[in-house]
This record gives sequence, structure tokens and C-alpha cells, in this order.
Amino acid sequence: QVQLVESGGGSVQAGGSLRLSCAASGRTFSSYRMGWFRQAPGKGREFVATSSRSGDTTYYLDSVKGRFTIARDNAKNTVYLQMNSLKPEDTAVYYCAASKGGAGVYDYWGQGTQVTVSS
Repeated sequence: QVQLVESGGGSVQAGGSLRLSCAASGRTFSSYRMGWFRQAPGKGREFVATSSRSGDTTYYLDSVKGRFTIARDNAKNTVYLQMNSLKPEDTAVYYCAASKGGAGVYDYWGQGTQVTVSS
């Protein structure tokens, strides 16, 4: 069982930056692939970024490539999402998630943190 707690959300103007953190409980953090997802008002949840267990391999939603960076610190049981050049369309609740290994399957989810970008 893994518990995930996100932090770092807030309100910023377009062009600004935020760094989200997701702290995981337990001693097996490095065995999970980690991802960030988001859900905007009235829309479904969408994939944003994912990191391999070591952090060496990452994938991104096309619309955030070059602006967002996912990184993890396995010694601190934490995954981050650095968000730069934020746009109003990035406004959403952001969730981190942990995958035990099934392709596209995430087994544990955090409670979410709100990111609001104003124009």
C-alpha cells in the first residue's frame, strides 16, 4: 500500500511557474513508476507526465513538452512536477499516481492539488 500526498499547487499568472511535490509513504517508492495527471473543470482526467522507476525515462503530454519536467528523488520518496511558462489551459486539479507495473495502470492516487493560471 502506498499513500501519496501532493503539495505545491496555487494561483499564478500566465507565464509563471509552480513546482508540485508528491510525497509517498512506505519503503518501496523506487519500485513504482510515477505519473502526474490533471483534471480540468468539466473534463476528464488526462495524463501529463510519467517517470520510470529510476527516473531515467520520462514521457509527456504533447502540450506540456518543453514546459513541464517530471523528476523523482527516490531517497526522499518524492516525485516532482516543475511547471514553467504556465498557460490558463493548464488550470486543473493535478494528481500524482503510482504504478506497480501494468502498462497504463496506476494503482494508487493522491488527493490532488489545485493549480489555477490566470491570464
